[in-house]
Amino acid sequence: MKTQKYLALSATAVAAALALAGCASGSNTGSAPMNSMNGMDHGSMSGSAPASTAPAAADHNAADTMFTRGMIPHHQQAVEMSDLMLGKSGIPAPVKDLATRIKAAQGPEIATMTGWLKGWNESATMAPGHTMEGMMGDDDLNGLKAAQGPEAAKLFLTQMIAHHQGAVTMAKTEIAQGKNADAVALAKSIVTAQEAEIKEMQGLLPTL
Repeated sequence: MKTQKYLALSATAVAAALALAGCASGSNTGSAPMNSMNGMDHGSMSGSAPASTAPAAADHNAADTMFTRGMIPHHQQAVEMSDLMLGKSGIPAPVKDLATRIKAAQGPEIATMTGWLKGWNESATMAPGHTMEGMMGDDDLNGLKAAQGPEAAKLFLTQMIAHHQGAVTMAKTEIAQGKNADAVALAKSIVTAQEAEIKEMQGLLPTL
């Protein structure tokens, strides 16, 4: 009887031990995925945080920088050419109106693009030897400064058509290769506005 009682107690102890082991195993199994998930959550959170707080420098590429660096002096020259027309007498009203609109549109865009380069921690200085499409040389600008009346208006339109065509080419490159949404949007705006002005200028030339 003692042996049977001992065996019964031993069996009970073994069963209890197994049950406890099962509970422990179950709790570990239940907690392991939670710990794993928690680890994944923390990892994903720490991984996503930089994306939301990333500096502006991460939101552009080389094409955006090249476009902005080039378009700033390009716009500056267009404003300079427009100022020359606005300072001359004998310029037909439609040409002066066009020069006024070009200056009004491109002046603020210069400020905007300058701000982008600062935000991107990029220099505004163009690499030595780099040329921008449609830019006038010193001789071209000197000729425009010296011209007067309708001849100055004709020269302005001829030069500005080439200047705009260069800007459109630069803008289309940005649309195709740029990453920064604001820069690409500006490029699209430049294409739309300046293609319309090219047609306007081509229509004005025969009237002068």
